[in-house]
Amino acid sequence: MKIVVIGGSGLIGSKLVKRLQAKGHEVIAASPASGVNTITGEGLAEVLTGAQVVVDVANSPSFEDKAVMEFFQTSGRNLLAAEAAAGVQHHVALSVVGTDRLQDSGYFRAKLAQEKLIKEAKIPYTLVHSTQFFEFMFGIAQSGVQGDKVHLSPAMMQPIFSDDVADALADLVLGPPINGVAEIAGPEPIRISDAVEKYLRQIGDRREIIVDNKTKYFGALLDDKTLMPGAGVRVGKTVYSEWVKTATPPPAR
Repeated sequence: MKIVVIGGSGLIGSKLVKRLQAKGHEVIAASPASGVNTITGEGLAEVLTGAQVVVDVANSPSFEDKAVMEFFQTSGRNLLAAEAAAGVQHHVALSVVGTDRLQDSGYFRAKLAQEKLIKEAKIPYTLVHSTQFFEFMFGIAQSGVQGDKVHLSPAMMQPIFSDDVADALADLVLGPPINGVAEIAGPEPIRISDAVEKYLRQIGDRREIIVDNKTKYFGALLDDKTLMPGAGVRVGKTVYSEWVKTATPPPAR
């Protein structure tokens, strides 16, 4: 089976490509670097020729409200139109647990707009709602920096390891379209403030943590249910409190 992974060179995309290739499928890692651009439409028709499944794990390069909305809407329209023309039979997209509950955030408004495009298209689909990745703890910390302190919400989350995301995605990609949402999460519920503090201390970051339930999460206020998955969630095997013991700093940019 030919499978095209949009965003196939990123954290999740690269892991997914390897898993699908190991199962014997023809897998194309598509990105602007490979000549496939969902914003301009460059290379889409060519790469989708003969594809049965398209997986969209691409993310916006900017989280600014206007830019992120333009990215997901333009990319979504171009990709879905090209898929319809190519006869693609299954569209799989990675999104976020709680997207519909995070609409004070421009980023999550854009993700919901992307999901709406997918649901309204005539291509059978699977939306995969994931909780936050272990590897994004530093990003959460940086979003709460005020001076020399890190402000964090104490709301509950259930983060997931990127390897477990890729495993779940591979299974869903190779299964039939569900025309609905599949949720995936890690096995350990934990407060955002606790999870981020454990990570920062592990990498030697001693900045003071300020825990405040009025601290926003990428523009949205949280309660203990906002980021948590519902019943029927697929749970990964990697426990955050064990993973973080060997965590390393993010790569320098």
